[in-house]
Amino acid sequence: MLPSFFERCSRRRWLQLGGAGLIALHARPARALSFDPGSAGLVIGQPQGAETGTRVLADGGNAVDAAVAAALVSGVVAVPMCGIGGYGGHLVVGWPDGRAASIDFNSAAPAAARHDMYPLDNQGRVRDGVNQHGWLSAGVPGTLAGLQLAIDRFGTRPLAKLIEPAIRFARDGFRVDKGLAAAIRRAEKQFRRDPGSLRLFFVDGRPLAEGDIFRNADLAAMLEKLAADNSVADFYRGDIAAHIAREFKKHGGLVTEADLAAYEARQVEPLSLEWCGRTIYTAPLTAGGLSVVQTLSTMKALAWEKTDPADPRAAHARIEALRLAWHDRLSLLGDPAGAKVPVRRLLSAEYADESAGRVRQAVDHERLIPAGTDGRTSGGTIHLNAVDKNGMMAALTLTHGEGFGAQVTVEGLGLVLGHGMSRFDPTPGHPNAPRSLMRPLNNMCPTLVFEENRPLVALGATGGRRIPNTLCDVLVHLVGRGWSLAASAAAARLHTEGDTVLHLAKGWNSSTVDYLKRVGYTIQPGSGANLNGITRDPTTGQLTDVP
Repeated sequence: MLPSFFERCSRRRWLQLGGAGLIALHARPARALSFDPGSAGLVIGQPQGAETGTRVLADGGNAVDAAVAAALVSGVVAVPMCGIGGYGGHLVVGWPDGRAASIDFNSAAPAAARHDMYPLDNQGRVRDGVNQHGWLSAGVPGTLAGLQLAIDRFGTRPLAKLIEPAIRFARDGFRVDKGLAAAIRRAEKQFRRDPGSLRLFFVDGRPLAEGDIFRNADLAAMLEKLAADNSVADFYRGDIAAHIAREFKKHGGLVTEADLAAYEARQVEPLSLEWCGRTIYTAPLTAGGLSVVQTLSTMKALAWEKTDPADPRAAHARIEALRLAWHDRLSLLGDPAGAKVPVRRLLSAEYADESAGRVRQAVDHERLIPAGTDGRTSGGTIHLNAVDKNGMMAALTLTHGEGFGAQVTVEGLGLVLGHGMSRFDPTPGHPNAPRSLMRPLNNMCPTLVFEENRPLVALGATGGRRIPNTLCDVLVHLVGRGWSLAASAAAARLHTEGDTVLHLAKGWNSSTVDYLKRVGYTIQPGSGANLNGITRDPTTGQLTDVP
């Protein structure tokens, strides 16, 4: 019997097959920033937030201080994508002494939530989309609790100081740009049904337009109260919490004062994977990192890094590893606190070998692994990366969900709510079905890469279900191939959710596309998530950011 594709590849390194030339082909210019170990550092992501965070670094704050200040400003300015009332997110922190940590501040379902709370039509869809928009789609907002925990555990600056720039943006306002104006128009129908949103996003009966000044005086007042207390406690257990709960009750929502008081952001152990001399740290469940690590573990078991980058079968293997992870993601995963999720098995070496065997058989026989999912997309997220002068790194992703989240506003507080409940699967009995006080599965994947026990790269992405795949797209080249961050980010991307439809971004060569069609994929044009990342040269301290 002839040796398999992977057996043949294991006999020679990919660099001997022209990989070095392919690195040059995939590379694109990245900004090499003038930096030395005595400089303050850098924050990238949402523009006003990143500028704020960089000023915090210049003032002597560390990477977590900078990320928190940046997130607070982003929550005021990037209101379609995230917010102070956003459903939450995830943070991964790395220190130059080799430590790594993670914080989960994902939204939690109210205590009254139940697995069959959303009525389904005969096609399995929620009637009237009440899990997507409106007060029933909002859970307990986790953003403020998560940012408070981050600075309490890892920061050096008080909340009162870090929240000041966000207060100024809310009080003084900022000019509505083309993107924000368009987002408001898209949400206009729902906003007109909601008194708080109507008051916030309309002037003289018309939606705010490009060039108008967007101010949120109610939000500024709420943030000033938190600053005066130097704590977000009142948001969860005080007058602010009581106000939020009254609005939920008034409009038919489920979140109560008790739900807000019960909410806690939690420090969790990041998932990790060692591959090719580097260690990947990413956010665990309920974030999307498990699917990334599961995919990369399968590829590691295949010795994928030894394959020829130009061989279409290398792409086939990568896709099948992703498809297996997506099948497991959408059928098995949920909040481990409330569902029996086989995390240990999914991340075990034995399961990686089993998955690698299935991929190997598929590639050698040029066929697809039978699997299927319910593919859908979503958006409305930001990602921030920060690195300070000492080499500490922070990767933070936070979101409303889709545009403006639940598309409702807590009147009197100017608080736009995320739709965390939409991230549950409405099918009764599913591991990710709504349950009392549980947290929904989401796609956020803030990630750090270490080399020689020091954080080397901070990265993450925005773009709903495309996020885990984009992180895999980049990490297979960055870690598996040893490419630069710029080259890895520029490599052709793909998107699959486990079915046979394959979305390919620009850059795939025609021979690979023809091969994938022949194997049985339905090829459609598409794009990856929007990625940003920072890499730090451990010797010189020079920073390079992408894009």
